[in-house]
Amino acid sequence: MKRRDFLKTSALGAAGLVTAGSGLQACAGPSVRPYKVGGKARMQLRFFPYELQLRHSFTVSSYSRTTTPDVQLEIEYDGFTGYGEASMPPYLGQSVESVCAFLQRVDLGQFSDPFQLEDILSYVDSLSPGDSAAKAAVDIALHDLVGKLLGQPWFRLWGLDAAKAPSTSFTIGIDTPEVMKEKTLECAGLYNILKVKVGRENDREMISAVRSVTDLPLAVDANQGWKDREAALDEICWLKEQGVVMVEQPMAASKLEDNAWISERSPLPIYADEAIQRLADLPSIRGAYHGINIKLMKCTGMREAYRMASWARAEGMRVMFGCMTETSCAVSAAAQLSPLADFADLDGNLLISNDRFDGVQVSSGRLILPDRPGIGVELKK
Repeated sequence: MKRRDFLKTSALGAAGLVTAGSGLQACAGPSVRPYKVGGKARMQLRFFPYELQLRHSFTVSSYSRTTTPDVQLEIEYDGFTGYGEASMPPYLGQSVESVCAFLQRVDLGQFSDPFQLEDILSYVDSLSPGDSAAKAAVDIALHDLVGKLLGQPWFRLWGLDAAKAPSTSFTIGIDTPEVMKEKTLECAGLYNILKVKVGRENDREMISAVRSVTDLPLAVDANQGWKDREAALDEICWLKEQGVVMVEQPMAASKLEDNAWISERSPLPIYADEAIQRLADLPSIRGAYHGINIKLMKCTGMREAYRMASWARAEGMRVMFGCMTETSCAVSAAAQLSPLADFADLDGNLLISNDRFDGVQVSSGRLILPDRPGIGVELKK
């Protein structure tokens, strides 16, 4: 079928997708299995492991790493390729092996084209109660493919204005004061806001080190590292005096009452991160935080991320889009939603040295969404 004929007879959400599971027994290389309709191959799904190499050791309150496991995914259809990925930092509790095992179970042969996203992604979600990163890989690739078939980027399909994409923060991981100064100086003049990981006993020393070489606004992420709510509130009040503008996940997600107590008294907006994964989690944190950090790897992809942002807005909460360490594939997918955000932390692609894609860019600190169709990425040449 010619593309123009396809677009005449298809409408977004009116059809489905031919995709594939995999006969792969171990995730040691690419997996391909085309489904055939009427004797003609219509869809191919491929996936393969791809370890992300970090430019610097990345340290948060609970761990440190120099690499991040990742699985890259491609869906081909009618001469077009949609790209997706699953990134698995430690706290998600997922792995290359678990992602590959999930993708081997995906069998979408009952669908005939990519446009019936609701049915397709509901089916994918039904395959297990977890595996959010693997589900996100399929979701991102399908959105990329559908956008390419329609010839439009997703921000436009959602009716969003790319000019409203916000600045993104750039993350400075926990390190010695000297190294943190060096990392801060490396990004001088490139960003409008920096994000500093905190949650240890020497937080003030680290903030002071960063502040000694820059006067940019700062965001901080405690990654559940603070243990006492009164001490956390005291820390937040001090941070405000240092030019900090927001705080992520001050205490453990399980300590809902303590986080709510902090939010009620905090002079800075408090965003939930580890406390929420998916849409169904949001009612349980109502009133405990000022905003939510939405990440595609947590929430299963673009479809649910859009719904979460809509729910938060309806509840009067602030919206933030974040990411893991990822290639420009997943970061660009999240960036398609960024015009909806109060705050963006979409720098995961900037933290790695082996990005496969060209996609969203940062200019004068602001996210610049490419005007390419789908999620806006193309493989580097």
